[in-house]
Amino acid sequence: MDDELESLSELLALKDETRTGWELRGIDDPESVAAHTWGTATLCLLFADKADVDRDDAVAMALVHDLPEARTGDVAIRAEDGKQRVSSEEKTRRERDALTDLLEPFADRRLESLWEEYEGRESSTAQFVKDMDLVDNCLQALRYERDGRYDPEVPNEAFDQYENVDEFFATAAPRIRTDIGTDLFERTKAAYEQEIGRECQC
Repeated sequence: MDDELESLSELLALKDETRTGWELRGIDDPESVAAHTWGTATLCLLFADKADVDRDDAVAMALVHDLPEARTGDVAIRAEDGKQRVSSEEKTRRERDALTDLLEPFADRRLESLWEEYEGRESSTAQFVKDMDLVDNCLQALRYERDGRYDPEVPNEAFDQYENVDEFFATAAPRIRTDIGTDLFERTKAAYEQEIGRECQC
């Protein structure tokens, strides 16, 4: 294949790259990275106007934010100290190198710039997109809880500090930065707490 098709073939593997956090929790048939990307992009599509950010930029940023994982795999962010597989700095370095290589055949520096902007979290668009990324994760946790997609009674060393899927809310809570992100997070958490019949450990 030519270079573009080679990169496309590798990027489309995100359809089959399951998300590590759900695997660690023992979720039955967990979503792929591509499914999470779609969820984040959809939230950006629906709520960009309320966040007063450019919708096209937000959706494009959402679509590119996890592209490097086609090569690096999904490295889960953990709530507990000492449970990261790699440092944040090393994770970013690996992903930057992967993205540069994967996008080289397309000669589109704008996509790399959007990824860098997302990683920097300094612009209002990047903060909004990151919040939608976190909200999507919480919405997915709520769905898995409602659908009974795991057995909370099975011992799980990866989640020994948190009950149910509380860790996903605990990981998100301190990182939400926008008003719309806060609103969506709190509404999702309230629905989750109603589902489990107690307050979330987050």
